[in-house]
Amino acid sequence: MNASAPHAARRLTERVVIIGAGIVGCSLAEELTARGWRHVTVLEQGPLPSPGGSTSHAPGLVFRTNTSRTLTAYARYTVEKFSSLHVAGRSCFLPVGGLEVAATPARWRDLHRKAGLAAAWGVEGELVGPARCAELFPLLDPDTVLGGFHTPGDGLARAVLACQAQIREAERRGARFLERHTVTGIERAGGRVSGVVTDRGTFPADHVVSAAGFWGPVIGAMAGVDVPLLPLAHQYARTAPLARLAGEGAEDAEARRPLLRHQDHDLYYREHLDPDGGPGRIGIGTYAHRPLPVDPFTVPSFDEAPVMPSSLPFTEDDFAPSWAETRRVLPALAGSRVEEGFNGVFSFTPDGMPLLGESRTLRGFWLAEAVWVTHAAGAARAVAELMTDGRATVDPHECDPQRFEGAQRSPAYVRDRGERSFVEVYDIVHPLQPSGAARPLRTSPFYPRQQELGAFFLESGGWERPHWYEANAPLVPEQAGPLPERDAWSARYWSPIAAAEARATRERVALYDMTPLRRLEVTGPGSLDFLQRMTTNNLRKRPGSVTYTLLLDEAGGIRSDLTAARLGPDRWQLGANTPADLDWLARHAPEGVHIRDITSGTCCVGVWGPLARELVQPLTRDDFSHEGFGYFKAKECFIGHVPVTALRVSYVGELGWELYADADVGLRLWDTLWEAGAHLGVVAAGRSAFNSLRLEKGYRAWGADMTTEHTPQEAGLAFAVRPAKGEFVGRDALAARGAPQRRLVCLTLDDPAAMVMGGEPVHVDGTAAGYVTSAGYGYSVGRCVAYAWVPARAAVPGTSVAVEYFGEKVAATVAEEPLFDPEMARIRR
Repeated sequence: MNASAPHAARRLTERVVIIGAGIVGCSLAEELTARGWRHVTVLEQGPLPSPGGSTSHAPGLVFRTNTSRTLTAYARYTVEKFSSLHVAGRSCFLPVGGLEVAATPARWRDLHRKAGLAAAWGVEGELVGPARCAELFPLLDPDTVLGGFHTPGDGLARAVLACQAQIREAERRGARFLERHTVTGIERAGGRVSGVVTDRGTFPADHVVSAAGFWGPVIGAMAGVDVPLLPLAHQYARTAPLARLAGEGAEDAEARRPLLRHQDHDLYYREHLDPDGGPGRIGIGTYAHRPLPVDPFTVPSFDEAPVMPSSLPFTEDDFAPSWAETRRVLPALAGSRVEEGFNGVFSFTPDGMPLLGESRTLRGFWLAEAVWVTHAAGAARAVAELMTDGRATVDPHECDPQRFEGAQRSPAYVRDRGERSFVEVYDIVHPLQPSGAARPLRTSPFYPRQQELGAFFLESGGWERPHWYEANAPLVPEQAGPLPERDAWSARYWSPIAAAEARATRERVALYDMTPLRRLEVTGPGSLDFLQRMTTNNLRKRPGSVTYTLLLDEAGGIRSDLTAARLGPDRWQLGANTPADLDWLARHAPEGVHIRDITSGTCCVGVWGPLARELVQPLTRDDFSHEGFGYFKAKECFIGHVPVTALRVSYVGELGWELYADADVGLRLWDTLWEAGAHLGVVAAGRSAFNSLRLEKGYRAWGADMTTEHTPQEAGLAFAVRPAKGEFVGRDALAARGAPQRRLVCLTLDDPAAMVMGGEPVHVDGTAAGYVTSAGYGYSVGRCVAYAWVPARAAVPGTSVAVEYFGEKVAATVAEEPLFDPEMARIRR
């Protein structure tokens, strides 16, 4: 997939069928036709323009600021686009503003954090006191809140009106919208979609997009594609008319005051003004009730539904606590009543993010699912860009449908985590906070020993990952050293034990469970030439060599970074990041080159520290000396009784090896190393120490520090690019780029006691001009280390900047990197 001329020409002839004419389907049709696609058909089972899905009942609140930079960008584009759309003189977006209030100190502090995120992501906002909150939303009792966060550019999306406007534009360019067409099947041929079957005929297709909302799993089942999505009902009610709101609904203003979120009680409010000037109402939405899952296979059709398919009967008992709280914070409603309400169906995924992209198992079948009105236009643009150009302006990896592993796609898991996503919609969620549902799911072979050592587990990708071990608590006085006191936020999911484990790694030797890191096997004649073409570094080296390299897209953006170990002339082991890496390579692999994910059947121990060689060498007949086993080399050998693939690489900046083995002998490998290291003071160390050590060495983490939005030069990875080796994906695009306008830099906080966590804005010359990608305390350097994107002019070592942490400006300095052992003496000894 790329933006080549032949591909662009095919847009005029390729047939696209979009299933669903809700806000996402309509937005996508408009985006595709704007890019030159003409044969676009949108099929809708209900009547247009309000067919009865989630769009038809959505209250339309658009709050742009999100902990996800991607979702914030989608929401910003939604506001921008809908503001430009009009139907019969009526705007599709009302910029009434948004107001989030805090009723607890924890929420008030979180609003300071949110204000920082808004600044980092380019959203205007300000923190205001209780009196200003009541001035903005006069029904609010200022004595019930501590303050609020006001975002004047947020507002109401008129979703059905926006559908009408985009239908008009798409039809003008040649698209067609067919109502009352119920999809009954997806035709397939040769691993690709070939058509969509409906109750009114079959529509041939080269691309099919499921934008069916909570019916997504139904459409996916017809295509043989798993759609990890759970529909859940969410309560929405309207009060009886309020005389206080009379006479304000003229001039197309269905609301005048900001949208209000009272997230400490999972509530939100908006006005519903009378266009004829009569008394208006207040709309109330709540997530405070129990999860109410809905089976999408049993939802009635439009004609069979009492109101509409997405509107279920209101359950008053579930709403009662929310109504009581509403009358407390909005005392003007004390004498009012709930006049009408419904349980509206919305889509939730296991992690609360959308599903955007092409299926790996059925080519030409695309998902644009689990998208709320807030992000609709931005998500549609992303899918249109992926279909047209093979890449999106805003990196969409958080929304990739393949991000869930096979173990995370069971109906039970999707239900458990989907319900958890619903419960946490308005929760204050820490960036390290694991879900409390469906655990443990994936464990390494070392899990029993980790439990015995008192591992504190967090979770990622379904894997249980130790962050520290309580067995190391006695080392804290000896090895942690004096540590600054942490604030409540940075102290969550952290222990001073991590400092002791980091120090033990620097001074002795530690074992790290690296099993969750993805491993791919590439074999077959032509594998070298294939990998040379797909990656940036020169892999034309002898078997036994290891190379750090990058996967780029056609525009030169970083799709992933890899560690490529050549184990034989035609056999490779790749250390990769996400399932998308396997998909990308498999799509481009020539006949005879085979790629498979071997992660689940294998395991890995990182043995790192100055005494690593003393631990490993007595366990093998192979030469593990520096001369016999150099840095970035690989060997297949035995450690005790266990056959391993040993790679001399280190992501903590110390001497050592990654030892890979089959999962069935993994526990024996751990026990062998543990017993042999006892006299050396070996410790088990967790991800908390690992993250500190890798930041001190300046090692990037794909998905956090860099994505497809960034080039190697910008990310400080130009050393991994070898244009002279010959043609590779993204080479020409890199050559055509000018000097970087931004760079990823290392920051150290000037105050050794200060902490940041990631996502905070970076102020340059007093203005928010960048943001932190990842951060952690550097126990070896004695202060917090943060990586951040800043303008190129500020990327000079010694430059003073400020990082905003919960509303406070923390002084920081751009540092020369790496901070620890820049001569690489420790890692190469």
